[in-house]
Amino acid sequence: MTLSRMTRLPALSSLEGEDRDRAISHLARLALVGVWLIFLLEPLAAAWSARSGVRGQLGLAATVLFALLYMWHFERSRAFDASTDGLVGQRVTSRRWPRYAVLVALTVAVTLLIGQPGTATWVFLAVSGLWTMPMPYALAIGLALAGGYETLVRVLDGWNRHTGVSLSIVMAMLAVSAARLAMRRTADLSAARRENARLAVEEERHRLARDIHDILGHSLTVITVKAELAGRLLDVDAERARAEIASVEALAREALADVRGAVVGVREISLAGELASARQALTAAGITPRLPTAVDAVDPGLKELFAWTVRESVTNVVRHSGASTCRIDLEPKRIVVRDDGRGAHGGAQGSGLRGLRERARLVGASVTTSSAGENGFEVVVAGK
Repeated sequence: MTLSRMTRLPALSSLEGEDRDRAISHLARLALVGVWLIFLLEPLAAAWSARSGVRGQLGLAATVLFALLYMWHFERSRAFDASTDGLVGQRVTSRRWPRYAVLVALTVAVTLLIGQPGTATWVFLAVSGLWTMPMPYALAIGLALAGGYETLVRVLDGWNRHTGVSLSIVMAMLAVSAARLAMRRTADLSAARRENARLAVEEERHRLARDIHDILGHSLTVITVKAELAGRLLDVDAERARAEIASVEALAREALADVRGAVVGVREISLAGELASARQALTAAGITPRLPTAVDAVDPGLKELFAWTVRESVTNVVRHSGASTCRIDLEPKRIVVRDDGRGAHGGAQGSGLRGLRERARLVGASVTTSSAGENGFEVVVAGK
């Protein structure tokens, strides 16, 4: 960015959203730095009073150039831009050093041409070091400038020892360093909020994926089993076949409602309802259900997790196990689902159980599975 570009900022009225906020922040940073240029009035006044001579004219030009370069250096270096590499060990680009070197040269020139009033530029030189180099180096240069000033006022005739330039250097560097630290913490907080928002969106996507998988996996499995049963009954028991087809229709409508509920995040699932659905699905698949008849003893904080456990486990039993019996045991903080089928063969360890483990992790529960070869498969979910 050149000096001319600094004067061609877009009109705020033409910007919207983040661009407008960025432009306002940009102007605020320039104003924050530019307001302190008022302290260059002393060297300007001293140069102006001596404008009849060459030294005064050169001192006036050098002071103006120093002020302009100081603002340009700040603008290009983005001193308060929290996206830089940090307060300590900040990245130093090759273009910052030449600008800072010119500032040093102008500081020396102003001091030699004007005298002690020109040392006001030392404060700006020390502060600009904070966005030119890593902070430890900048602080060292600032202390060196303060020490150098205190030395000069003691060895040069006519220099006033009570102007407070060294104190101004120290206070200005402390103020700017504190401001940068506050800006950095604010930026870190904003970044943390953005990350939390991203994680919330990601978690919602995972929740939706789990719910859709579990809803459709269970519902379509039961619908498939009932449709096959209805097909077999068409020639032997038309009334029962019609009843199974009606049940398939009801299940399809229920699945559609469940999917809609999952999408808007208001789907409710009950343990008692899932046990009733499990009994129906197991019976339709020709598997003998041995299920509890009451859920009152279950910890209320675990009922939803246990309901998902019943749904996912029974879906796997119907789809994969080839079992003849399925048993569910309920305890206040524990549920066990076991069958006497072919064990973990056929994908029982698929994405359904992964989703169940994620649900359990969210409430501090654990999921364990075991397979006894041809003697069945067992899922145990236990809360704390």
